[in-house]
Amino acid sequence: MTRPRKLWDGQRAPVTLLGGYLGSGKTTLLNELLAHADRRYAVLVNDIGSVNVDAALISRRAGDMLELSDGCVCCSLSDGFAQAFERLRERPEPPDHVIVELSGVADPARVVPHTGTAGFRIDGVLVLFDADQGLERERDRWCGDSVRRQVEAADLLVLTKCDLVDDAREAGVRAKLAELSPGAPVIRAEHGRLAADWLAPAPRRRAPARESAADPQVFSIHLEAVVECAQLENWLAQLPASVLRAKGLVRGATGLLLVDAVGRRRAVRRAPADLDAADVVGTIVLIATPDLDPQTLPLLAGATRAT
Repeated sequence: MTRPRKLWDGQRAPVTLLGGYLGSGKTTLLNELLAHADRRYAVLVNDIGSVNVDAALISRRAGDMLELSDGCVCCSLSDGFAQAFERLRERPEPPDHVIVELSGVADPARVVPHTGTAGFRIDGVLVLFDADQGLERERDRWCGDSVRRQVEAADLLVLTKCDLVDDAREAGVRAKLAELSPGAPVIRAEHGRLAADWLAPAPRRRAPARESAADPQVFSIHLEAVVECAQLENWLAQLPASVLRAKGLVRGATGLLLVDAVGRRRAVRRAPADLDAADVVGTIVLIATPDLDPQTLPLLAGATRAT
């Protein structure tokens, strides 16, 4: 497609960076956003398969891009920010808003410069904070630095998992956020949803990027055989605390099973019937602290050891 001489007649699509530590609820929020879209969103994600888009809404799939019937588009970041924005620039009309889901350990302040590209402008940094487990992560030897950097970079903070805590706990979380990021507004998510005006731009705070601690390790466990739900639950229960996240899709006796563990929350459940992720079935991805020896992980029968 030939790009117009003046891209989109000079329009610049607003970009919101969506950050937050592992398991804070970013994908849930994106699912709700696309399910109730009121404008043409472009959602950039690390893995399209992780976003549960109703099959009935998908009008076309082309490689790592989903075209939705309501004018939205979901695009993979597998080739990097530059390539993802370039694919959006090839579209005849600009999206009304671009949402970029950052990885669970990313420092948003380091990503902001990538949004200053032709046709786009940074609108704000939205960071999710888990009311249930966020305080423990902030104090953790390995997680704490990442959590603090994310909160410090936020223009707007979103409390998630509030249904799992009482009022006193929530007040303590809010106090910590005010300490880490003075002046940043805090709003509350209800079951993964936010008020309709949540994408209104917040004042840019321009937090400086800082040197980060050692990066976490990422392992993959491959399991092609059918596995029982109870077997997976037992394996999850044996994972050491140094495993920060475990997520994957495996074949169960009665259908696909979704493995999802973060911190104290560890669950195995039936995968949604319309989940379009055939290319990742049989893989469980683990994110762990730098000091974990993968050889010490519990074995899952029929699986290859983490690599």
